Amino acid sequence: MTLDYRLPGPFTTFDPGQIALLQGLPEDAVGLCQAVQKLVIQPFDATPLGVPDQRIDERNLRPVNAIVAALAALDPRPLNIPRPKEKRVVGCCRHFVTLATALLRQRGIPARARAGFGTYFSPERSFDHWILEYHDGERWIRIDAEHLGHGYVANPADLAPGEFLTGGEAWTLYRAGKVDPMTFGVVGTDHAWGPGEIRGNVIRDLAALNKWEALNWDEWGRITDSYEGKTDADYDDLIDNIAAACARDEPAELQEVYAIDELTFPATFR
Repeated sequence: MTLDYRLPGPFTTFDPGQIALLQGLPEDAVGLCQAVQKLVIQPFDATPLGVPDQRIDERNLRPVNAIVAALAALDPRPLNIPRPKEKRVVGCCRHFVTLATALLRQRGIPARARAGFGTYFSPERSFDHWILEYHDGERWIRIDAEHLGHGYVANPADLAPGEFLTGGEAWTLYRAGKVDPMTFGVVGTDHAWGPGEIRGNVIRDLAALNKWEALNWDEWGRITDSYEGKTDADYDDLIDNIAAACARDEPAELQEVYAIDELTFPATFR
């Protein structure tokens, strides 16, 4: 079956009973991303507000039906009503993007999440980050769903080339010797930097292109071994092939590469 980004995937399907909660939301991509900004909050913003520790685990919710269920449990009103910060679901950039992607697909607009690195948060480092792409009939447009209006770039509703790098784009630059891999990683950590972080996002981006939007910290196949420096040249060759397939962006090829056992997101995940 050909990939159709107008249709929901396993993590971007709303329950039938949740559709009524979507009424009144904007119809356009930018408006939907702006609405989502009032529904999700980062853990480091939630904790100072007194959000209970057990709610921080909301960041591990993968499917949007679970995210919406958590939102409705806190406030049963439709999602077009902005939530006070303490009643937003706790998540990360991936949750902003996955919820926005689901809402666009629910309207029949081709949309997909992309895993990679934002180059605009720091002049010297590129941070692990997710953004959304939607197709306007002519091209894929990249939006930073989390940071619209935050001033990081001139136009977060249409990111310029190089402002966000997918995992594959970052890997290709690294393999060409054009970037220092140790400047790519997870903000707030000392250890989560380097080639392993880039490899992980190459695989997560491939999964997202196949409509499986993993969590930023999900690891499967040889991702953990890569983080621990236990992979060798054959794994880098595989990552080269994945990065090239993501760059060509041919649906049939993306599906064929993703079907390799170690690259497919597990049917059950711990």
